[in-house]
Amino acid sequence: MVTIEIDGKPYQAQAGQKLIEVTEANGIDVPRFCYHKKLSIAASCRMCLVEVEKAPKPMPACATPIMDGMKVFTRSTKALVAQKAVMEFLLINHPLDCPVCDQGGECELQDVAVGYGNDSSNYREDKRVVISKNLGPLIATEMTRCIHCTRCVRFSQEISGVPEMGAPGRGEHMTIGTYVEQNVTSELSGNMIDVCPVGALTSKPFRFSARAWEMQQHSTIAPHDSVGSNLSVHTRRDQVLRVVPKENEAINEVWISDRDRFSYEGLTAEDRVTSPMIKKDGTWQKVHWDVALAYAIDNLKPIAKESIGTLASPTATIEELFLLQKLMRGIGSNNIDHRLRQIDFSDQEQTPLFPYLGQTITDLETSDAALLIGSHLRKEQPILNHRLRKSGAKIAVFNPIDYEFNFPLTAKMIIAPNAWVENLAGIAKALLGNQLIPMAMRKLLANVEVNAEQQAIAKTLQTGKQRTVLLGNLAISHPQFSTVRALAATIAKLSGAKFGYLPEANNTVGAWLAGVVPHRQAGGESISEVGLDANAMLSQDLKAYILLGLEPELDSCNSSLASLEQADFVVSLTAYKTEAIENYADVILPISLFTETSGTYVNAEGQWQSFVGVVNPTGGTRPAWKVLRVLGNLFEIDNFDYTSSEQVRDELQALVGSKKPNNSTGWQIPTVLENKAVDGLQRITEMPIYSGDCLVRRATALQSTIDADVAGVHVNSTVVQQFNDSEQVQINGKVDLPLVLDERVPDDCVLIYAGQVTNVELGAWHGPVKLR
Repeated sequence: MVTIEIDGKPYQAQAGQKLIEVTEANGIDVPRFCYHKKLSIAASCRMCLVEVEKAPKPMPACATPIMDGMKVFTRSTKALVAQKAVMEFLLINHPLDCPVCDQGGECELQDVAVGYGNDSSNYREDKRVVISKNLGPLIATEMTRCIHCTRCVRFSQEISGVPEMGAPGRGEHMTIGTYVEQNVTSELSGNMIDVCPVGALTSKPFRFSARAWEMQQHSTIAPHDSVGSNLSVHTRRDQVLRVVPKENEAINEVWISDRDRFSYEGLTAEDRVTSPMIKKDGTWQKVHWDVALAYAIDNLKPIAKESIGTLASPTATIEELFLLQKLMRGIGSNNIDHRLRQIDFSDQEQTPLFPYLGQTITDLETSDAALLIGSHLRKEQPILNHRLRKSGAKIAVFNPIDYEFNFPLTAKMIIAPNAWVENLAGIAKALLGNQLIPMAMRKLLANVEVNAEQQAIAKTLQTGKQRTVLLGNLAISHPQFSTVRALAATIAKLSGAKFGYLPEANNTVGAWLAGVVPHRQAGGESISEVGLDANAMLSQDLKAYILLGLEPELDSCNSSLASLEQADFVVSLTAYKTEAIENYADVILPISLFTETSGTYVNAEGQWQSFVGVVNPTGGTRPAWKVLRVLGNLFEIDNFDYTSSEQVRDELQALVGSKKPNNSTGWQIPTVLENKAVDGLQRITEMPIYSGDCLVRRATALQSTIDADVAGVHVNSTVVQQFNDSEQVQINGKVDLPLVLDERVPDDCVLIYAGQVTNVELGAWHGPVKLR
């Protein structure tokens, strides 16, 4: 620590800190534009000039390291003259369009100009005009307002890891834009709106909607990936108009993904259902809540408990999920699940308390080596991807598709799904050496041959001290998931790495803790009578179904609707009404979305984060926990008299108690290492970033991005040649789709994206595919 003097007062600070960091920590105002605490130092705007004793000229506070005994003057005549001169230079070309600028009222340039600007300028020449760039459907541009702080350029290079923004030209001819006029494609691009200190980059969906002083700010939690990013929601007249990040260093720092930022558009989608509805004689009728609930109860009660199945979305709050399982187990049924994208449940009794990241989110930044198995981390979990990228670790990937990552890869294996088992076994064998392991595992690996790619991944995992092996969405949906999981855990044990899961949704962890699985009660306790899993429920013809927040045809790896359509009675608690829901449902109970209800999400590291509703429920919708509470009372189940979501949360927390997840359990030894033979082409299925749940599928701006353009059958050039350059193919004699050349796909494989209405008839996500 060193002692410096600022404006006559002594302060203690860390040696080597930048002067602006010390002033900021002690509440001393120094104007700035180019400085941002999460970005590198540019010192290009010169607005933070201050006087330093014995320095011949004012020094930029953002680029000046402190030294012991340094004397700094932020309000001296010398400092103020320099700051006012810089302010005048910055305003030379800046347009006076504050009344029509979306940044008005929250503009850093406005704020600083009030304190350091003059009422007139010495500059009399014409102002320059810059043609605005089209950066895509998310970011609106008015580049004449740009002051060349280069925050957006540094953000794209240092944070998003996709150097899309640049600054060609010099002096007043310098312009900010994208490479050869391309759209911005980063999944974190919306953060450039936040870092821009002026109105050059603003939110395109929000544009001209409201002024900053007209809106109220509320805190909530992101409803999509398993990070649990903290959000600030801006509302006016009971309507959500904008979402921005709320700082939380332990979780999302100051960033959020575009999915979390722009998905609020789905709150006001055209197919939002706002009144309870029942279907009688094939005709839908709007009814009062008491009529709809009574109709549901009257038709569910006569059905045998073992013939009722319940499927829930892992995006629901933990309170909703807990009450749903309490309702089902109160009825006497264990047929309840949230794992709609999993097909192999053979080892579910050996799984941990919940799919745990295996470390804290911040621990990812200290990784020395990492192996991603079945994960498109950049699109699945953008914030976790950013954390891992910051670590500078040596990273290897094991995937079915050759994804483009925004960090260098030390090793990679792109393997067709049916060959995963033998190749993961090869990596384990390469790590084996002379380590002490169970004889059964050594025998299992005895005949496995190791190739150079497997050796490279093993070598990567032997780097440094902090190592991690992470299982992603594509691994969890693999048809041999139990074997893949066992081999991944073995690789982690042999390499001394932490073993973790990348949960798919914002409350996947909460669904496990709440007991929304057929083999465990709330709190994680095993049960003797194991119910049907999600795949079994959609494969068997049950007589009744209860659905919470789902569109099974888009959310499930078994997209067949036959079981639902043939059921005697289906109750759907949903925020939206689609043609498919109208076909299979008998009762629609409209529920509130995340901004309209209170609740709790549990993120990948097991952190509980509660929030409250920020606007009133839309129309006649009700929070799902209240609907489930009433259903529990109508079924006459004991202890269903809750008056707040906090009561529900506290009851579940008491059941969970001090239980902690442990991914480092005993050796998981597969019975046999078997590759599943596939005759001809095999299907690979990925859920796109903007199709993962009901809300984001209805976000208009996100659906206009490049990442949402996933239609077609993706194959490499080897497969394309088999079809004589045909532009259209028929899949399994059912669906016609465009043929898309995609060299990321391995030989003899077909990539078809999930979550698309056009692909529903194709059924299961895995297996052989016939193209014609």
